[in-house]
Amino acid sequence: MNDSPEFDSELHRTALAQLDRVATKLALDSDIHERLRFPRRALVVSVPIRMDRGDTEVFIGYRVHHNTALGPTKGGLRYDLGVNLGEVTALAMLMSWKCALMGLPYGGAKGGVRCNPRELSPRELEHLTRRYTTEIIHMIGPDLDIPAPDLGTDEQTMAWMMDTYSMTQGKSVPGVVTGKPIIVGGSAGRREATGRGIVFVLYQAAKSLGQELRGKKIVVQGFGNVGSVAARLLWNDGCTIAGISDVKGGVWNPGGIDIRQLQEHVAQAGTVAGFPGGEPVSNEQILEQPCDVLIPAAVDSVIHGRNADRIKASIIAEGANGPTTPEADAILRDRGVTVIPDILCNAGGVVVSYFEWVQGLQYYFWKESEIIARLQEIMARSFTSVWRTAQKSGVDLRTGALMEGISRVADAHVSRGLYP
Repeated sequence: MNDSPEFDSELHRTALAQLDRVATKLALDSDIHERLRFPRRALVVSVPIRMDRGDTEVFIGYRVHHNTALGPTKGGLRYDLGVNLGEVTALAMLMSWKCALMGLPYGGAKGGVRCNPRELSPRELEHLTRRYTTEIIHMIGPDLDIPAPDLGTDEQTMAWMMDTYSMTQGKSVPGVVTGKPIIVGGSAGRREATGRGIVFVLYQAAKSLGQELRGKKIVVQGFGNVGSVAARLLWNDGCTIAGISDVKGGVWNPGGIDIRQLQEHVAQAGTVAGFPGGEPVSNEQILEQPCDVLIPAAVDSVIHGRNADRIKASIIAEGANGPTTPEADAILRDRGVTVIPDILCNAGGVVVSYFEWVQGLQYYFWKESEIIARLQEIMARSFTSVWRTAQKSGVDLRTGALMEGISRVADAHVSRGLYP
């Protein structure tokens, strides 16, 4: 197999290692395996914008389509200083498996701009988004590639993207992105979808393990859109939220954290750090606190070979993309820890993005209760399918999920053949 140094990054190495391991288990045709190791297309762009201080600064942006065998590509857009081609390519690959696993008619994509969005003004962020959209405009479209929010981006980012694309078409095109504000074609329930999906999967996991989720002690790393929603819903359902952190710090209270009070603190301080309702801990230390369920919902590679043996949770629900390295996976598997993999656990966002895309194409919008019910059905069905595959094949849940997702993409390639 060819090396691909231009895509090299820790997360890309992890994604390739997962693919190669599962390809062996599936006895995947070597030609199909080789095709799946590489993205369909990758674009690197410069994004010059005029800053508020009057000078011009150039940022680097990316958009990668990993696979198009099942349909148009789907994937988020992130603004972060750690964005690079390898990371974006790996995330696009994971999106391919995720969409296939969930039964969605999409291939995987991802995009990003290397920047610190917290240091940019709203005006600068708008200029950055509109110029980036213009630079990649030939790669996106409602039947080509549909971006969505990710790390460092939000509903407003998607509204700017949609408006920029629509201006070039001379008409409103709501289906070009998902995760938009409801007023411009967004879907009810989209903002909470990823966090809500984690909770639905956790209920299924507890049931399959013969346990009761209510009353469990939960630790959440990351208090952004995903982590905060999951924590609030689990707290409302009677779980004890014992620890929460963000990039600036965290809080630990085995007796339980009042999520309402924490949300008020974060709204004022902009961070979990400094919350008086418990003992201060670092973003790294929170992972090693005693709990029943750990939800890493921040960034990739936070659980690795150096700390995996100190993880005390019996269930890890991956809210982030790629939070566990292959070395950590092996350690956790040997210790009997149940890891609900990212491509299953955090798929609620792309599922409801699919709902939003369908609604936008039809100009017909569903009630939030319908969204939640359909999301729960798909998450439960997908978990049950992965659980059965893992049990039947004698593998962990990550391997079972990858076997299902990768095999579906491979089957599509076999059916379509190779052009020319």
